[in-house]
Amino acid sequence: YIYIYIYICVCVCVDVLELGDTDFDYLATEHETMLVKFYAPWCGHCKKLAPEFDKAAKRLKGTVQLAKVDCTAHSETCGRFGVSGYPTLKIFRNGRDSAPYDGPRTTDGIVQYMMKQTGPDSVHLKTEEHLHTFINHYDASIIGVFSGADSSRLSEFLKAAGLLREQFRFAHTTNLKLGEKYGVQTESVLLFRPPRLSSKFEDSIVVFRDHLTIGSLRRFIRDHIYGLCPHMTAENRDRLRVRDLLTAFYDLDYHHNPRGSNYWRNRVMKVASKYSGRGLTFSVANKKDFLSELEDDFGLGTSDGGELPFVTIRTKLGHKYTMREEFTRDGESLERFLDDYFTGRLKRFVKSEPVPERNSAAVKVVVAETFDEVVNDPGKDVLIQFFSPSCPHCKKLDPVYRELADTLVSDPGLVIAKMNAVDNDVPLGYDVHGFPTIYFAPVGRKDEPIRYEGGRELKDFLKFLKREASHSLVLGGLKDEL
Repeated sequence: YIYIYIYICVCVCVDVLELGDTDFDYLATEHETMLVKFYAPWCGHCKKLAPEFDKAAKRLKGTVQLAKVDCTAHSETCGRFGVSGYPTLKIFRNGRDSAPYDGPRTTDGIVQYMMKQTGPDSVHLKTEEHLHTFINHYDASIIGVFSGADSSRLSEFLKAAGLLREQFRFAHTTNLKLGEKYGVQTESVLLFRPPRLSSKFEDSIVVFRDHLTIGSLRRFIRDHIYGLCPHMTAENRDRLRVRDLLTAFYDLDYHHNPRGSNYWRNRVMKVASKYSGRGLTFSVANKKDFLSELEDDFGLGTSDGGELPFVTIRTKLGHKYTMREEFTRDGESLERFLDDYFTGRLKRFVKSEPVPERNSAAVKVVVAETFDEVVNDPGKDVLIQFFSPSCPHCKKLDPVYRELADTLVSDPGLVIAKMNAVDNDVPLGYDVHGFPTIYFAPVGRKDEPIRYEGGRELKDFLKFLKREASHSLVLGGLKDEL
């Protein structure tokens, strides 16, 4: 009895359960849905995740249980579930390994992701009170209103909910009268935007009345879910950035200061409503969530702007612009910024190291400011290496790369170059995720650079250049006719 009492106390009193080899199965089967973190105490990524995981556990308490297993002490359990790296997160349902967790690693992200893992794909709403409770939520709500349980449109709606539940919240009712309050008399789908984002500049409810298929509903949600000016987060930024996007960054916090958060958003929306339909979408974001991005990608310091928003534009092609004028409360400075953007008067922001004062070595140093001038020179073939100053593989390649440049230094139609890809923006068309990454930009095909995938010896580079160059190479002053 004492042991049973201790187990019950642990389950009730602890936000994150500590599971081991002896009790994992017993405790895991007690929970319909459980997120388990497999970790090692020495793991740096585990330490970074720990506070976010603990805070998420507090917020999910009573809905989804969070647990952890120390794999250095309980290797049997970790081996049983195929854990080979740390941290590994898995979703368990009634004690069974259901799926890997591939959601965000932030508190908000974990909470939102796991809330969508619980319960049915679509919640059945039976009363007006149930509907009101469901839509009074931090996130948007998609509610289908149908005539009965045998409705063919309901069947299609439930299929869509099953496919999209990880991204959006779904509910449905088979009582048409619940839709009358919102202006619908027949079967429809209602999209309710989050109450915290309610604004006089747009409708809070959008009605879908077209023929309902999974595809048509998906398009409807995609086109309307975010509205005129959504709240961009680490979780939704990739979906928002498929379009040209303006973002105002400031001390936004809808959990603790919704009124203050909407103060600046309303000013952005007032201006945004004048520029709708011109191919630019608008958003607001908490600058604290994007500090490293603002500093690295836009050159904005943490003290820039004070309490006023930072305003940036990032196009789907990767072009970046910053509003350097102070954000005025009447919105006129934002309008001037947008007028300059649409008329092409804005200069793109490019993160670049200083242009080298001397660049006489055989390997030419390229920075973002000189990339077009050097690499896109229409009269020259260019081999460009993207490197990181701290990359050991890049350092190992250095002597071979210098020897290659020395060998070809007399060739007037060929440039061997390198660029620090950490401190300079990498242009569109060059996919650089690891180092070193090497591309060849030949004459006449500057918009189709060729990724170098060959060996790292001098002979390998020469063989590649002989094959791809637009002219016969000049090796050490002698023309190569091969």
